[in-house]
Amino acid sequence: MKFSVEVMTVPVRDVDRALRFYVDQVGFALDVDYSPNESFRVVQLTPPGSSCSIQIGKGITDAPVGSLRGAYLVVTDLETAHRHLLGRGVQVSDIRHKMPIGAWDGGFAPGLDPARGDYASFADFVDPDGNSWVLQERGYRAA
Repeated sequence: MKFSVEVMTVPVRDVDRALRFYVDQVGFALDVDYSPNESFRVVQLTPPGSSCSIQIGKGITDAPVGSLRGAYLVVTDLETAHRHLLGRGVQVSDIRHKMPIGAWDGGFAPGLDPARGDYASFADFVDPDGNSWVLQERGYRAA
């Protein structure tokens, strides 16, 4: 048996504003924008390189607007992703890493993990509706 997470619903108030944010600023690809009537619209977006998409829309969830918390976007180069998002107008937190290294107890220190270890460096951003995302570095390889 195989289980696969393929779509997450992100509750938003203004579908068009959210669509512009995720496509124009964050860089997700638009897969589907379907609205057969006034009470239903589904917009599916996929982060570059991901096999899991998000859906925003009207009539697709009863979750409170902005209630998604801490969804992870895993990137291979957090420093580059951070710079890219800032350049596109996304307000991204400063980068931080787990501390102490090797015996993490829930604390953080500023900047990238010195060894660029998997799952050790993070940054955050919030969409216009208050849904929060965590950027996490995994698979970094120095060029």
